[in-house]
Amino acid sequence: MSSFPGRTQLIILLLGMLAFVIVWQFVPIPGQVLFVPDNWAHINAWPQVRLNSEDLRPGEKATLSIFDTVPWAYVKLIVGDTEGTLDGYTVNETTGVTQWNWSFTVPDEPGYTLAFYHDCHTGCESWTTVATGKQAQPDGQATLSESIPTKLGVVLANPERDWHNRAGWAVEITYAQLAQEEYWGIDDLAKRVNMATSKGLRVLVRVDYAQGQSIPPPGDYRALDVYLNYLRRLARDDRLAGVYGYIIGSGYNNSGNNTQSPQNRVTPEWYARVLNGYHAPPARMDNAVQTIRAENPSVRILAGPVSPWNRDQNGQLVYQLDVPWLNYFNTVVAAVNQTIEDKTAAGITLVAPDGFAIQAPGRPDAAELNEEERAREPAIDLRRPEWDGAQAGFRVYQDWLSVINAHPHTSGLPVYITATNTFQPDSGLEPAENYPSGWLSTALEVINQESQVVALCWFLDLFPHDDQWDSFSLTEAHGLMADAANEFDSLLQTIP
Repeated sequence: MSSFPGRTQLIILLLGMLAFVIVWQFVPIPGQVLFVPDNWAHINAWPQVRLNSEDLRPGEKATLSIFDTVPWAYVKLIVGDTEGTLDGYTVNETTGVTQWNWSFTVPDEPGYTLAFYHDCHTGCESWTTVATGKQAQPDGQATLSESIPTKLGVVLANPERDWHNRAGWAVEITYAQLAQEEYWGIDDLAKRVNMATSKGLRVLVRVDYAQGQSIPPPGDYRALDVYLNYLRRLARDDRLAGVYGYIIGSGYNNSGNNTQSPQNRVTPEWYARVLNGYHAPPARMDNAVQTIRAENPSVRILAGPVSPWNRDQNGQLVYQLDVPWLNYFNTVVAAVNQTIEDKTAAGITLVAPDGFAIQAPGRPDAAELNEEERAREPAIDLRRPEWDGAQAGFRVYQDWLSVINAHPHTSGLPVYITATNTFQPDSGLEPAENYPSGWLSTALEVINQESQVVALCWFLDLFPHDDQWDSFSLTEAHGLMADAANEFDSLLQTIP
């Protein structure tokens, strides 16, 4: 009995020491601010973030440290829309705690977020996020749930565009072979995606293999592996969690998008092989649909668009309107359908795409139209007898829909017009030279009556690297594009 008080005192002493250690962990060094989550007492205390200065003004350099018991690699710090600088790290051999030291420029916003990521070489995974100061939503921005939906959108959206509280569409582009490059790579893509989603936009990301080579060349499984690894990285990256859907390639029937393999161009069958595994053993998962879904089952996967009126390639499965672009697309869709059936029979599900991206350029300068009809071209059939009745203008979207709806597993799937403008293929006239005022209003009026078509995106809004697309740009607004730009802005404010 005499030993009982001593044991009690020992237990009390040990508990007191433990409490001291816990409290000490969360006492900042003078001149530092320690960030911990609200529920810190109920969760693991790691990681810990210490900002080494207080009351910093916008534009000043700040330093911070993050501590963790896991020695994460390939780490990043994102502050607002910029990236912090990793100044180094140390490991405490006694405790096993790693300390990373960062510096960054304080943003102009009164409150900003510090977002930490790890394993960014395979797709940045969220580490921890802390907020500083009062978080204020910038003027003119809205979340998707607060915005009013519209089918109107753009390719390569101007980050400064006022969307007038509309949940429009933004199409971004990235390349597997340029994953680390400026603008086209994953880091700059993440910035643009976050900028767009902060404005309430729904973002579609078109993923090409390389510039001039939309899809890996047929039979090149090394290139296919590179492409699928990039899709996996995109789907895994927490910075891209706001992406609405991924578009697998674009215009792959066009010789201009087969420049790495001009003698071995992407066939309809190979495209379906890349998309969802056509003609491969059902158990194989090396295709875009299954690769992305394994990492992110909630994001949408869209079959990429075929270039209309292009005769570079044909398809083996002749469509009822016998022209090369529709035969090619019909063969693609049939192969995708066959793959769905084959994999389903083997007990493998969720292998169908979630929809189709299509191109629907207008042709307001068509010989069939008079001057008064040019702005109404999207509402006018331009079926040409020499093309077996295929559409020659904006209403080519109807031909694409007919092919999609002719096959059981794709019938009724959502369709996204991810590129439209008034470029004239017959004469080479660009929108700055031929845009008829009212054309975009007519196109939107038509598409608003099509329940299966959910987006109408103008190509393009802003390309900051050079002037090759200035005659198409809503932001640059050269020539007659000034009318298109004004019309686009007006539609955002007036459409129901």
